[in-house]
Amino acid sequence: MTYNEVIKIADTCLLPLVSELYGLEGYEISLIKPHAGGRNAVYSCIKEGAGAKIIRIAFLSDRSREDLLGEVEYIRYLFEHGGSVSNVITSRKGHLLEEITHDKHTFFICLFEKARGKMLVENNYRYREGVPITEYYYNSGKVLGKMHQLSKGYTPVHRRYSFFDKYNAEYINQLIPDSLSLLKEKLAELLRTLEGLDQNREAFGMVHFDYSDGNYMIDFDNGEITVFDFDNSCFCWYMYDLANLWTHGVGWIHFEQDVDKRRKFMEDYFKTVLAGYSSETRIEKSMLDKLPLFIQVVLMENIVDEFEVMRNNEEELVCGEELSYSIKCMEDDIPYMGFFHEIYSCEEPFEYEERDI
Repeated sequence: MTYNEVIKIADTCLLPLVSELYGLEGYEISLIKPHAGGRNAVYSCIKEGAGAKIIRIAFLSDRSREDLLGEVEYIRYLFEHGGSVSNVITSRKGHLLEEITHDKHTFFICLFEKARGKMLVENNYRYREGVPITEYYYNSGKVLGKMHQLSKGYTPVHRRYSFFDKYNAEYINQLIPDSLSLLKEKLAELLRTLEGLDQNREAFGMVHFDYSDGNYMIDFDNGEITVFDFDNSCFCWYMYDLANLWTHGVGWIHFEQDVDKRRKFMEDYFKTVLAGYSSETRIEKSMLDKLPLFIQVVLMENIVDEFEVMRNNEEELVCGEELSYSIKCMEDDIPYMGFFHEIYSCEEPFEYEERDI
């Protein structure tokens, strides 16, 4: 079922039922434009004098009821224990997850409190007036550290899938074309390295798996961050979320020509992130030393996601400039997403010549 088909069904059948399930009478419900690769139909719900809500309709068959329950139960756990997250709302039936079947297709429904504030992009990447941007770097690390600290004490009722349930040699081999044999070899090598890492409770647990400025709001009055979109959450190494946060930090300086200035900025940026993170939880130096490894894991996730989007949308497999760049870094073992390597161009950041598949 395609996204556009879901929207038509939602307008005629699903939204009236959702409104009844969650008591949304009187709310103005409007579709939120999906981002590239979006996996859900998402709606905003606004009513004067009431807090804004977000409806999420999951329709793809690659996520089970168990996975979705694992996600929303984790969100509720974080919220109830002081995590700065957008809470999931219980339906009138007392459920965190509702199911609606239409024409033999099951749709999974969740309702969330809308996070306070704005995304950075909505504020044109300007931070709070008169406040140094380092406050934001620190807070982004602090909020993440709090979530990870809570995860270390989390025992799920419905267990969310683990990293290797999805990222394994069999799945990679099925997803990626044989024409990219070197890429498949490098990804298999990376997975073998990860299999040798410790998975103790201090290093491995539930993570967001997409922690970035696209998935949290900032209250620009006080700098508070509220996290949402746990759609990719899973059991993984906590270091993954930190590495992902590192990769999003490059956006603050990716047009800088001087590689030494880029390197110095990233050192200072990540040092501030870690200061915030360490104020809430601890992480072993042995794991921090694996930052380059986990940046490669983030790169792998980006590559896998690109191929999944093409497959889910039944698109022709194409290696555009950004995907070609990621593949080149993986195939040639170029660390730090090539940000300090000669492959990088500040005129065309993270782009490489397109290649055939």
